[in-house]
Amino acid sequence: MAQDIRKLFKEEPKVSNQKMPKGHEARFLEKLEKELPAQKQYNSFNFLNIAASVVLLIGLGYFGFKAFDGSTEIETDTDAIVSTKSIGEVSPQLKKVEDYYLANINLELSKMKVTPESKELFDGYILRLDELNNEYNVLADELINSGPSERTVNALIDNLKLRLNLLYRLKEKLSELNKNETSYEQVQS
Repeated sequence: MAQDIRKLFKEEPKVSNQKMPKGHEARFLEKLEKELPAQKQYNSFNFLNIAASVVLLIGLGYFGFKAFDGSTEIETDTDAIVSTKSIGEVSPQLKKVEDYYLANINLELSKMKVTPESKELFDGYILRLDELNNEYNVLADELINSGPSERTVNALIDNLKLRLNLLYRLKEKLSELNKNETSYEQVQS
């Protein structure tokens, strides 16, 4: 039922000669104003919105600071709070080394693709990584409590290296397993 408006105007007689009565536009605008009164304009950034935003930002900043300040607070039965220092507070250089290895470990973990066939292998490596992580935490506690020693620092770094090497081996094993699966599938096809 769609029609071309240009065609309709060509076919219709010209009405441009007719003039509207005087005051027609003013009467039309007056009726329009009565039917659709002007609505109040609300400022979207009024005082309450600004205050709520500031309170929200302060709250998020406080909780973010508490979450990432590097200390762990543990509440005991006697309601006393014990604060554990981070390794970075003991030695900034050790913190850089730790951050480097942990970033690489997390990167390698994020790159791995686990299939149902490789899940058992992956889970075994993850269990070993958890054991190494627990050993690392014990060494970190020893470092914090007894002070830095060459033996403890070397053990911490070796633990991080071992975890990263373990992930590299897991990556190689998963790659080999995937290659074997694809070659087996190609033979079956």
